[in-house]
Amino acid sequence: MMNPARYWQSKQWQTPVVMLMLMTAAMEMSFATWRALINNFAVERASFTGAEMGILQSIREIPGFLAFSAVFILLMMREQTLVLTSLLLLGVGTAITGFFPTEIGLYCTVLIMSIGFHYYETMNQSLSLQWLSKEEAPAALGKVLAVGSFAAIAAFGLISLLWKVLALDYDHIYLGGGGVTILLVLVMWLLFPHFQIKVEQRKKLVLRKRYWLYYLLTFMAGARRQIFVVFAGFLMVEKFGFSVAAITLLFLANNVFNMLFAAKIGRMIGQWGERRSLIFEYGGLIAVFVAYAFVDNAWIAAGLYILDHAFFAMRIAMKTYFQKIADPADFAPTSGVAFSINHIAAVLIPASFGLIWLVSPALVFLLGAGMSALSLVLAMLVPENPAEGNETVLGGPVSPVPAE
Repeated sequence: MMNPARYWQSKQWQTPVVMLMLMTAAMEMSFATWRALINNFAVERASFTGAEMGILQSIREIPGFLAFSAVFILLMMREQTLVLTSLLLLGVGTAITGFFPTEIGLYCTVLIMSIGFHYYETMNQSLSLQWLSKEEAPAALGKVLAVGSFAAIAAFGLISLLWKVLALDYDHIYLGGGGVTILLVLVMWLLFPHFQIKVEQRKKLVLRKRYWLYYLLTFMAGARRQIFVVFAGFLMVEKFGFSVAAITLLFLANNVFNMLFAAKIGRMIGQWGERRSLIFEYGGLIAVFVAYAFVDNAWIAAGLYILDHAFFAMRIAMKTYFQKIADPADFAPTSGVAFSINHIAAVLIPASFGLIWLVSPALVFLLGAGMSALSLVLAMLVPENPAEGNETVLGGPVSPVPAE
């Protein structure tokens, strides 16, 4: 076994996979902090109801809808530079959130944080697909997800320490979470080289007919995900009175699960294939959302929340499905387009469903079950062995369409 000091000096750790792990950790330190506190912070300090929370979440998703514009920024800077710049903006937006406890203040800080988050997510997906081979991608992405969950656990531990032990307020905790992200970005900027890209990415928008199933799955994922992100957590606070500490424990349980099982889930997806994995995920989510609609016990609701998050850990299958069917030169532009498609519904659902929530919270979750059912139907169109020219079960294997 190599001596740790020699390993550090040899710079063998300066690999794309290690950088993906650090980027994911940096993102989670800010986003986990923001997510763990936002429901309580908005209710206690800004007097939010479900309507204002829906508007806040819709504003948060606007940069995701505009993620396609990342391809034009690539005309001015490399992808690796853009991903680090985005992480820096995410850290800054999170760090200042606690200093603006008003409706307008929260709308402005969430917009700053979200621009960084969504450009990061777009470039991170593109770089992951370019840096990882098709054979190693499922397992490697599982490991990256596990590292991100470990970082989120560290963030929740920091929140508990600062909140319960040191009795610090929201502003200091947000500053701490965002500050760690900023520090990690500086470390990556200084210590990692610019990695070479094997295939030059197209610097224009790409929409291909043969990617239609991926586009539809992405659209439904954006719609369905909002039910969980916006309203499942809000249910815990509004209906069951969960405190900051209780919400943090839920997030902690979710990330412990990912830390322990994400790598195994990635390997499982590699063995099962994308079709079986997606069918399993969406079938489980139907049951979870129906249960949300009628749950009256706080402990059962907490269990559903953890189970819900566990199913979403299988989103790796969406990435590897696209990696297998796509022209490698389309990874960056299509990642941006896919994020925009993902957020068409994400921009509309939080605000509109916030109004539905005022009438019937159960209906919000039943609509989520319907979205999951439609996603299940789409998943059945994924072939057993997806590849260029074999994107769906409808047409069968054909020669791939030549790229422009």
